[in-house]
Amino acid sequence: MGEELEALVKRIAAKDLREAAKKRGIKTACVKKIDLAKQLPREVLDELSSKQ
Repeated sequence: MGEELEALVKRIAAKDLREAAKKRGIKTACVKKIDLAKQLPREVLDELSSKQ
């Protein structure tokens, strides 16, 4: 899932990823996009990547 996750994250804007994480109570300060993505449910990542 590592390479697949990286490919998904590349298609998602950092701003959108941070907003989704904040909605779920995940800290976003000083966190890389990939680390945020690992904490979010797969459905959320799929939804965000389809927006782009």
